[in-house]
Amino acid sequence: MSGVLIVTGASRGIGAATARLAAARGYDVCVNYRARRGEAEAVARDVTAAGRRVVAVPADVSVEADVVRLFETCDRELGRPAALVNNAGILERQTRLDQMDAARLRRVFDTNVVGAFLCCREAVRRMSTRAGGAGGAIVNVSSGAARLGSPNEYIDYAASKGAIDTLTIGLAREVATEGIRVNAVRPGFIYTDIHASGGEPNRVDRVKALVPMQRGGTVDEVAHAILWLLGDQASYVTGAFIDVAGGK
Repeated sequence: MSGVLIVTGASRGIGAATARLAAARGYDVCVNYRARRGEAEAVARDVTAAGRRVVAVPADVSVEADVVRLFETCDRELGRPAALVNNAGILERQTRLDQMDAARLRRVFDTNVVGAFLCCREAVRRMSTRAGGAGGAIVNVSSGAARLGSPNEYIDYAASKGAIDTLTIGLAREVATEGIRVNAVRPGFIYTDIHASGGEPNRVDRVKALVPMQRGGTVDEVAHAILWLLGDQASYVTGAFIDVAGGK
């Protein structure tokens, strides 16, 4: 599969690695970012260097109007997307539930859950054969935290990723006859700078001994799983999950 791919949260980490690998595989890429313009533009330059078309679009996926503008910009600049990677997500500083307030919960769920739903909605409106589209593929980036719960660290983030798992299953069945496949990856302990947002930049090194493979994972390892799910090799795969977690 190739065509136009939208990657949300593509300025760093898993999103950036996915955008770069997708370009190498023949996709034109819409690089979404919220605030890291310089980093997003660097990813866009790499896509161009791979010989593919690219547009970098600032949009906060927790804001409905921004999501609509993101997809409309992609339509105008690159064409209708054939694929979506729902990668944008946030977490907040490690703490117990009894120290969390409603404002924190809304921030996490607005980005991680509402944002993913809105992006899926816009993708389905463009991809569904029921609506005159040509089909497509969606990969949601969940987390091993959805299975493990992240106690004493960020169970709100874990719960938001549990919602992504449910979205994946439900939407996959909802659009299975409309030419759209919906799958997810669940990364485990991956070396990305998102851990700094939780207050522990070196978290992977602290917890990697808990992993059967005894190491953390890389963003490229996650990106390869995502690209497989997007591709024709996974043409009979929908509503499925790949745990990129070293056996954890």
